[in-house]
Amino acid sequence: MIVAAADQQGESCSAKRCGEYFTISHPFWLADNKTGRSCGPLDFEVICRSNGSPVLRSSGDDGFAIVHISYEERSLCVVDLYKRNHLHNNTNSCHVPSWNASDQLGRMFRVEPINLSLVLYNCTKADAAAAARRDRALVPIRCGNESNAFVREGGRYDAADDYARYHMEGCEATVVPVLGVHGMANASNYEQLISGVFLLTWQTGKLASQIISSFLWLPGVLYIMVC
Repeated sequence: MIVAAADQQGESCSAKRCGEYFTISHPFWLADNKTGRSCGPLDFEVICRSNGSPVLRSSGDDGFAIVHISYEERSLCVVDLYKRNHLHNNTNSCHVPSWNASDQLGRMFRVEPINLSLVLYNCTKADAAAAARRDRALVPIRCGNESNAFVREGGRYDAADDYARYHMEGCEATVVPVLGVHGMANASNYEQLISGVFLLTWQTGKLASQIISSFLWLPGVLYIMVC
């Protein structure tokens, strides 16, 4: 783990409670809302909401709600709040999330291949949207009178897959990991699936140290490696 001594002032990240059911401990740490100080790498920062629910920090605004955490297995079950909130807006316009989960997560996290995937499409051209409506593999996303957004099953999740086989001219694609039900992900149930969890794991030890060593080092800040 890496800590900034300027912020740390010699104190390590101690385990803290978040709500009734969660204890946040190494390598994770709770943000201090009063002082704004950090005591660990930003990838592992957790925000404890007023309702007692922990949220893993992400590059987006919403983060990932932590539903279950196993320190022994180094795994998390999380909900992508960015995608859930954007698909459940109360307006009549379609707002399809444009960020893939892997882009929002820190480099020490991995979306496990046990997850399935949904592919969301935002078709910006009228002829592309018309063609998508004729494709039986695509399910219209329910918003507005005539949706230009669609979803399809993408099979087993693979972060290395460029999903070129799902490319549609005139449509922007976003890949969403979902845990599915009994190893299946029915695109018609996309709201339920995206509101549900998917499985993450995190890296520690030598591999994590190698990843951290590739980070941008800030001038004027003393960094300490803690094993």
